[in-house]
This record gives sequence, structure tokens and C-alpha cells, in this order.
Amino acid sequence: MLWTANTVIRKFSSSSAYYQNKLKLALIGQSLFGQEVYTNLRKQGHKVVGVFTVPDKDGKADPLAVVAEKDGTPVFKFPRWRVKGKPIPEVVEAYKAVGAELNVMPFCSQFIPMNVIDLPKHGSIIYHPSILPKHRGASAINWTLIEGDKKAGFSIFWADDGLDTGPILLQKECPVEPNDTVDTLYNRFLFPEGIKAMAEAVQLIADGKAPKIPQSEEGASYEGIQKKSNAKVNMAQPAEVIHNWIRGHDKVPGAWVVIDGKPVTLYSSSMLSGSVPAGQPVEVEGASQPGLIAKSGLILFGSDGKALQVKNLQFEDGKMIPASKYFSSDEAASLELTDDEKKMAEEIRVIWKGILSNVPAIDDTTDFFKSGAASMDVVRLVEEIKQKCEGVQLQNEDVYMATTFQSFIQMFVRRLRGEDQEEELVIDYATKDVNNMTVKMPYQCFIDGKFEDAEDGKTYNTVNPTDGSVICKVSYASVADVDRAVSAAKEAFDNGPWGKMNPRDRGRLLYRLADLMEEHQEELATIETIDSGAVYTLALKTHVGMSIQTFRYFAGWCDKIQGTTIPINQARPNRNLTFTKKEPLGVCAIVIPWNYPLMMLAWKSAACLAAGNTLVLKPAQVTPLTALKFAELTVKAGIPKGVINIVPGSGGLVGQRMSDHPDIRKLGFTGSTPIGKQIMKSCAVSNLKKVSLELGGKSPLIIFSDCDMDKAVRMGMSSVYFNKGENCIAAGRLFVEESIHDEYISRVVEEIKKMKIGDPLDRSTDHGPQNHKAHLDKLVEYCEIGVKEGATLVYGGRQVDRPGFFMEPTVFTNVEDHMFIAKEESFGPVMVVSKFKDGDVDGVLSRANDTEFGLASGVFTRDINKAMYVSERLEAGTVFVNTYNKTDVAAPFGGFKQSGFGKDLGEEALHEYLRTKAVTVEY
Repeated sequence: MLWTANTVIRKFSSSSAYYQNKLKLALIGQSLFGQEVYTNLRKQGHKVVGVFTVPDKDGKADPLAVVAEKDGTPVFKFPRWRVKGKPIPEVVEAYKAVGAELNVMPFCSQFIPMNVIDLPKHGSIIYHPSILPKHRGASAINWTLIEGDKKAGFSIFWADDGLDTGPILLQKECPVEPNDTVDTLYNRFLFPEGIKAMAEAVQLIADGKAPKIPQSEEGASYEGIQKKSNAKVNMAQPAEVIHNWIRGHDKVPGAWVVIDGKPVTLYSSSMLSGSVPAGQPVEVEGASQPGLIAKSGLILFGSDGKALQVKNLQFEDGKMIPASKYFSSDEAASLELTDDEKKMAEEIRVIWKGILSNVPAIDDTTDFFKSGAASMDVVRLVEEIKQKCEGVQLQNEDVYMATTFQSFIQMFVRRLRGEDQEEELVIDYATKDVNNMTVKMPYQCFIDGKFEDAEDGKTYNTVNPTDGSVICKVSYASVADVDRAVSAAKEAFDNGPWGKMNPRDRGRLLYRLADLMEEHQEELATIETIDSGAVYTLALKTHVGMSIQTFRYFAGWCDKIQGTTIPINQARPNRNLTFTKKEPLGVCAIVIPWNYPLMMLAWKSAACLAAGNTLVLKPAQVTPLTALKFAELTVKAGIPKGVINIVPGSGGLVGQRMSDHPDIRKLGFTGSTPIGKQIMKSCAVSNLKKVSLELGGKSPLIIFSDCDMDKAVRMGMSSVYFNKGENCIAAGRLFVEESIHDEYISRVVEEIKKMKIGDPLDRSTDHGPQNHKAHLDKLVEYCEIGVKEGATLVYGGRQVDRPGFFMEPTVFTNVEDHMFIAKEESFGPVMVVSKFKDGDVDGVLSRANDTEFGLASGVFTRDINKAMYVSERLEAGTVFVNTYNKTDVAAPFGGFKQSGFGKDLGEEALHEYLRTKAVTVEY
């Protein structure tokens, strides 16, 4: 039906990309790649008239067949298309019957007759994982690595009788990273981009725009899969060449050397960065110096003196071990299996039998690879077990490490029990049944990857502002706890994996962290609501939603931090090169406020971590719970221990120690201006540490008579009442042009009366409780001062008569410039309104800028010239025009004057956590 509908609609429109020309396709191929190509082509509107794939293996269909059969697409499973080089007539006839206009061949492993390849109107296209003509043949990705190519990629070409010698349709390429493997190249680029490119190629053909570029024979190669006998490593070469040889032969057939007189196969190679670790020497045949068995693996040295490390070793009997265990002779004691584990072992035995169908029976000594299994069988084994035993995390590498059935079961059971983990994270949760779920909240300090009580055992209550009830007791960190956290962060930076990690790997961990935050977003938003009083829907969208976006944004920056080259005066006869490097600072401290507990954590810590630093973070004393839940998720994401440390407690104790600590190189703070001044002074006196401050605000919003009144009312209210007014950029004072002043106030009050004040977990609530009682009391006092000074209280000004810390949305008018409420920030739901004379643009600008704050500002007008004039003259770090509160992770955020300095968000935020080193070379 869809195909028919698309065809009909296309008669009426040729401008939309959606209604471009479409083709009838036959897909000839297999694997998950073929499945994804099939799905993508159908989404693009092409009609797949037939799928030709391989027969079921042990009763299990190929992924391409599975998805096609679900869609009702005709599926054909031919074991072969030719016999003795000649086409099988019945197979060819079955193919002809589908009436394809183009053959698409994603990872086709079968030999297809030329009368099938050439039959369709548009012929056949095929995917190849190399930049043809180089590396033709089945081992293209391997040879890309073996030869040390700096670029990898794939080609989509027109099939001919040589199968990989036909004309090129399109090619895509990517850089080869120093420690890329076949798997990383495939997963990062060849697989996802190849799927997109197949669809692009088909559309080019459909539109009559597909090129046919003949392949040159120049540079063409036809390397086949190496034999084991030819895969020995020549150790008399530079380290990088040795590394390329090992990673290019990884898994199949495996590069090998002779260690202590015995052949040993090497797997999982990487170039060694930094100093060579201590280790026990081993003799490596042909090497310029002995290898070393270190904690990180086997260290090998090239002829150039540089080093690489190998993670795993395999011996002649097929046994694979971590290279670090080479000298360990003690075998782990055999596990005694429970009845349930024995039952699971028998189910796994059935899976082994299904794969090793040539073996009469699977006993404890059956070796997976000696029984004929190949690399694709490893994938199948891992995936079948994952499907059967949900929750068990297996990797392909695990199969190579435990090749016999008995050793595999022992490994599997240890994995099932969690016994092979370095150290299980122990969390003593506080739980609460709320919002139709049970939330689990860590409440202890998080130091060096562990949750633990404060050293002196002190705790304090964190309170739910909706009803004033105690949520749980939280550890109250001491100076000693801060010192331990800083020590852990320094160790992690100086000696841990974080400081040595490839930036792209660091980004991968931050992406994983963002994914975990998204998986737990409802729980995080619920915790945020009960701990801070945020309306749940706002907490879900902004408090948590923007936090996730922030981590994803900065994860993308990790491998894009770079310096510059600088031309300098070249005094002859010398020649000079100067370049800059951007380096992390080291241990950073972050102190965050209570209005957006998780989002403020994300704004600062994401940039800090992306830059490569480690951190110690103090959440606001009254809202610690989402920060501690975040700490739990960092462990699940794989962030190394010590990189992130969370110490809840008081600002006077914990925050002050952070300011004073000599090992902290940067402190980022969001909070009040008076505290910011004290922090800056302490940071200067201690060790002149770098500081960024996002402080108080009294943001002006100017509303001109030529505004869009509906929008100005709606956005003006949002500028004040968003997040109950607990918003650093809230409009602290509205200036409304005289001719519309009364109408504006009337409409605002009318809208306030419609607002629902109540339980923030109620999805229909507009306005929740203030964060804590002391703040509520301060707001009531603020309003009382306004009345005493002569401002007109139009609406609100009082605590709501109900349990909890609720404040009425409030409106003051006739506010004069000298008044307390005109100058001081309320940080609550208090709209402070002053008139200005019609047409007095410069006068209102002068009044708007007459403040020591300069965080944000806004203007509403339909006159673009006026808007630009006002935005240029407002003294604030952010100016909103005909909108408000529209912050984005890519846009820098920070204030002028006593609203602080330094930026959160955007590229500029990274520079707050980096230092610039200039290097000058004379050559």
C-alpha cells in the first residue's frame, strides 16, 4: 500500500526529496550489515522485490532473511548459484521472476553468475571494505592495518566478473587511528557509514546521476588471507610496523613470535604512550632487547627503541591468557557449580553443539577452535549466550581466553557471579517509593570510586521541600574527606588511565555516561523533584534533559581540542617552528548551587572531564542527591576510579578547603557574589589557582510598546517564574513602556491566577515549592521590604497556606530605582516592574545598566533596529531578543561585572579547563 501511495503522490510533486525516483531492488547478501542496508533502503521508499541470502544454519536464519520474512518480502535461500562455474538454471529462473531493476549486494559472500549480475536494467552494485583498487580481496581491512595506511574506507562499485574490479560508483574514507583494530574500524566507520552510502548509491542510480569510474590497475593489490606460517613477526623493525603487523593479523590467523623458545600468538596490540612500566624480562626471538611482562601486558621493543604492548597471549595448545599472567603458574581453583549453574552449563553445551555440528559430543575437553570454529562462530556463540542468559556481559575476546568447554563454563560462571570484576561497587541506598517507582539514592561521600561515610561519621538531613519531610541522612564531609578526594583525583590524573587515555576513548566514556543518564532520566528527575522542589516535567526536560545534552556535546569535543602553529621571526640562518598545545590543568574543584543541582553539575563537569582533568565536586548542601546518583552512573559508564569525586557538606568547610587546597589547579563556582569574592581571595592566597565564577544577577527585561503583547506576557512571566524564580538569569526587573504598562500588568495577573500551585510530581502543576525554608523566609522578608519602601504589591507576596515551602507568584509595580527590590536579587517568583516613558530608549537603557550585575538581559520589540541598538548597549553576558531563558549547550554562558567571569557551555567552556603551552623548535 505504501509503495502505491508514494507512486501516486509523486505525480503531484517533484520538489521534495521524499518523492525522488525509486527502484525495484533485489538484495543479494547476508549478515547484520545486509539487514541494515535492507531496512534503510525500504525507509528511503525503494521496493525490495526479493532477498537472496544463505540457507539457515542449524535452524537459525541469517539476520537479513529474518527481517525480510517479517516484512513479507520474498526470501530465497540458495546454498550456491553455480556448479562447476556454470549457473544453476532453476536458481537463475527464480531470480528472474522477481523483476528487479537493480541488484544491491551488501557483503555478498557467494559467487553470482554474470547473467544475474548484468540482467537488471541498472546492473549490480556491491560493497567492498577498502578504498579500491588498493587491497582487493577478502582481507582488505586487515591489509589496511598491516601496511600502516593512514586512511581506511570503503567502495561501492559496479560488479563485474572480477567481483572487485568493476567501475567505482562512490567511495568514503576515514583516518586510521594509532590503535585502531579491524573491529574498531568496522564499528566506527565501515559499518554505519557503509549502510548510509549504500542507500546514497541506490538513489544516485535512481536519479540517473551515478558515475562509473574505471578502476586503475596502478596500485591495485590482491592480498589474500595470511597463512599462520607466514604471520611470524619480524622483530627487527620499528615498533609501529610491528604493532601494525600484529593488529592486522589479530584473531585470524594471529601474528606470533617465539618467547622463551616457544611459539606464542599475540593479540590486542597498542602503541605504548608515556614511560615504560616496570616488569619481568622475557626473551623474544629476534628482538633488539628482551620484552617485559608488566601489569598492563607484554611490552615489546622495536628496532627504533620505541615500545608497544600486547594484551593477550595464546599458546600452541590453544590456551589464551592475559599477557600480564605469563609467569603465573597457579591455576584458579575450579568452581563448584550450583544446580542452576549446572542447568545453565548444559544449555550452553547445546549452543556449542549447534555451532560445532561436526563434533559427535561436547565434553569438558572440547576445544572451540580446534573443533573447526572460526571468527564468525565466536560472534554467534557470544550473541546466542547473551540472548539465552540475559544480563551476562560477554565479549568476543572471552571466547579466545577460554577455548575449552570446561574453561569457558568456569569463566562464564565467574562472570555470572561477578567474581572477575576488579572490585564490586557497594552502595548502601536510601530508597523511596514515589512517582510510581522506587528510587534508589546513594547518600555517602563518593571518593576514589567508592561510596563511604565521612571520616568522622557525621551526617545531616536532606529535606523534601514539598512537605518538609526528611528524605534521608547524607554524609557530612570533613576537611579530611576533601583531602582524600583531592589525593584520589591527583593520583587518577598523574598515574591512572584517564591521564593517558586517547581523547576519543575519553569521549566514548562520556557518551556512555550520557546514555546511562538517559536510561535513568525518570529516576534522576524524580530525585531532583523531591530534593529541590523542581516541577517534575521541568526536571525531566531541563534539569535532566539538558544535562544529558551537555555531556553529549562535550563528549564530541574530546578529540577536537587542538593548538595552532604560529609564524615567528626567523632570524637567519636559523629556522623556527612555534606551535601551541592545549593541556588539561590537573585536579579541578567544582562547587555548584541548589537551583539546578544536576544541570549545574553537568555544565561544569562535562567540560572539565572532556578537557582531560579530574575533579572533586561539592553539591549544594540542601540538594546533594542527584550528584550522588550521578556518581553511581559514572562507575557503570566505566569512568576510572578517582576521576570523579563527590563530597557533600557545607560551603564553609568543604568549599573553603577546596579554595585553600594546594593540589587543586582550578575552581569553578556558581553561587552568590559575596561567596564568589571570598573564593577568589582564598584561591589567590593558596596557590593562585585558576577561577571561574558565575554569580548573582539582576537581569533587566525591557518591554517596548511595539512588542508582540501575547508573547511578551508569556515570556515575561517565564523570565520571572521559570523554576519558581530560582533561576540565575531570571528577569530581576522588568521595564515596561508607559503606554502599555497597565494592560501588561493586568494580563500578567490574569495569567498568574490560572497557575496551579501544588505537588511538583503532579504533571499539571505549574509552580512548585521553593528549595528550602530559609530561602522561603528570605523571600517573604524581601516582599515585606518592598511594601515598606512604597512599591505597590499587586499580587502575592506571601507564603501559600499549605504544608511545604510554597511562595505565591508575586508582582510589584511602581518600583523606583533607589528601592531595595530594584537593586537586589530575589532569586524567587517575584516580578519587579518599573515604568519608563514612551520613546525613552536611552533613558531606560541607562536605568537597566545601573547595576553591578551583568549576567543576562532581554528586550521585546518588533523593531529590529531598536532591538539591535538595545542589545549592543545592554551590559550583560547574554541578551535575549523576543525570547527568554533560551540557553543551549553550544552557546557560551557567563556574566559581566559582579556577575562573574568565565564561561560555561560552548567551546569557550573548554578553555576554562585547559592551559596553553607554546613550544618553539629551532631546526
